[in-house]
Amino acid sequence: MEKQDTKVRIIMFGGVRENGKNMYAVEVNDDIYILDCGLQYPENELLGIDVVIPDWSYLREHKDQVKAVFLTHGHADAIGALPYFVSEFNVPVYGSSLTIALARLAVNNYEKSKKFKKFHTVTERSRLKFNDVNVSFFKTTHNIPESLGIVLKTNLGQVVYTGDFKFDQTASKYYQTDLARLGEIGKRGVLALLSDSAGAEQHGYAANENDVYEYIYDQFKRHNGRIIVANVAANILRIQEVLNAAIATHRKVVLMGKDLENIVQTAIKLKKLNLQDPEVLVSYKKLKNLDPEETVILETGKMGEPIKALQRMATGEDKFIQIQPDDLVLIATTTSTAMETTAAKTRDLIFRAGGHVEVISDDLQISGHGSPSDLQLMINLMKPKYLIPVQGEYRVLNLHAHLAEQTGMPSSNIFITEKGDSLVYDGTEPMHLSDSFEVSNVMIDGIGVGDIGNIVLRDRKILSEDGVFVAVITIDRKQKKIISEPKITSRGFVYVKSNRDLIKQSSEIVKDVVRANLDATDFDWGHLKQEIREKLSHYLFEQTRRRPVVLPIVMEVNQNKHRLHNKTTVKAAKNE
Repeated sequence: MEKQDTKVRIIMFGGVRENGKNMYAVEVNDDIYILDCGLQYPENELLGIDVVIPDWSYLREHKDQVKAVFLTHGHADAIGALPYFVSEFNVPVYGSSLTIALARLAVNNYEKSKKFKKFHTVTERSRLKFNDVNVSFFKTTHNIPESLGIVLKTNLGQVVYTGDFKFDQTASKYYQTDLARLGEIGKRGVLALLSDSAGAEQHGYAANENDVYEYIYDQFKRHNGRIIVANVAANILRIQEVLNAAIATHRKVVLMGKDLENIVQTAIKLKKLNLQDPEVLVSYKKLKNLDPEETVILETGKMGEPIKALQRMATGEDKFIQIQPDDLVLIATTTSTAMETTAAKTRDLIFRAGGHVEVISDDLQISGHGSPSDLQLMINLMKPKYLIPVQGEYRVLNLHAHLAEQTGMPSSNIFITEKGDSLVYDGTEPMHLSDSFEVSNVMIDGIGVGDIGNIVLRDRKILSEDGVFVAVITIDRKQKKIISEPKITSRGFVYVKSNRDLIKQSSEIVKDVVRANLDATDFDWGHLKQEIREKLSHYLFEQTRRRPVVLPIVMEVNQNKHRLHNKTTVKAAKNE
């Protein structure tokens, strides 16, 4: 194929101007290759939402063009949306042995994707050939073993995606970066580099993992009572350090939660977790037999997020573990910006319960992502023609862009993108923004995928703040009269017995609206409900300066007189 016949298009489905939900597509001619397929844990305003995944409507429209999914590592922000994706797209999935093992766990836990089997294990030495693309990989350092960067070689040059990375000269075997390989990739010519930006804000000295282990060991050694460690489930490196420190201080580790057990057992089976003493792990059933000074409880919480699990422990809502006086709670994860308020509240709750809190990030600068100098080193090794900062909110993408300019890259060759943007290059003109489209968030609540929208979230927010106000009335439409007085119920708005005048006047408003609509020649159920809502909302706001969700329920009585049956049926008008 001649060079000018090739066209490369890079599409952002997530991971830009947000934390998590990493998913990018590289379209080469008519083929589409997916880089990561991650989820995002919801921020506080997404009430009741379990997780958020990318919107791949565009890919549904081009389903036959999707060739493969390539995964960089086994964290939820890279593999979490995979179960939902493969339930729709029956394409092969590639990743390292641990990444694929964790991806299998996720896929098998979702009913609609259980039958998916197209998993393929690759290493940094693997080479894959597709129609117009050769795919290879390179080792990176992150806080989970076998993290890989991805290289898509096209006739126009290489498109490189780093995944999560940092440089750590003390990294052990399964975490080491192959610097020589990075230099080799750079020498071959990198057209575009999609590079991790999450660590662009870091300042000062970043602790290496030996420092982190010494910190954990020191905490274990100094504390004489029970220790609860809060950690992200898939942070295998931190789990290894906790296990090593427990062995060194003659403690046992209890794993809380089936998800954590599955991840740890998978890592042990693949020899990515080294148990110097196999008896260091004990089941929850044996917890009561352990003395406090020999107990470590490793908690990751639902779906790997530990902070809210600690809240339940501190308030007594957790049915297995409660914070006790003299417990040490060691928070071994770095809290995201969106969770800072929740984390501060959690610390307060732990202290109230009599526990003590230590947070590693208060004393050490730890991160699985590259510092500013790491980001510049990656640029200098790869020497990309174009840079696309990914994985982070706008401010870190922007900082990454400035760091790139300091290395000599022209600002015109750096793209700060948003979801739905697509960058096009065909070799005849510079890479440019083209054909962007809307990409929304797909929210998952229980078994529902994408059935929660902005209107539902708005109602949930109002319910959480101002409550609900329900008005029920029964009418006979044929006789144009009200059968029973309105019944008013309130939850989370006002206490009914203490606000009798408010309730009485609300009842009169409902009756007035119903009478006016019954007398109208063109009676309409929708108009009746809407008018009740509007009149009540206006009155309630005037009286309380609050805006509850107003829910009108209008019942209709039909008198069906028949010689054989004299039956009264009650039916409810359609409710929104």
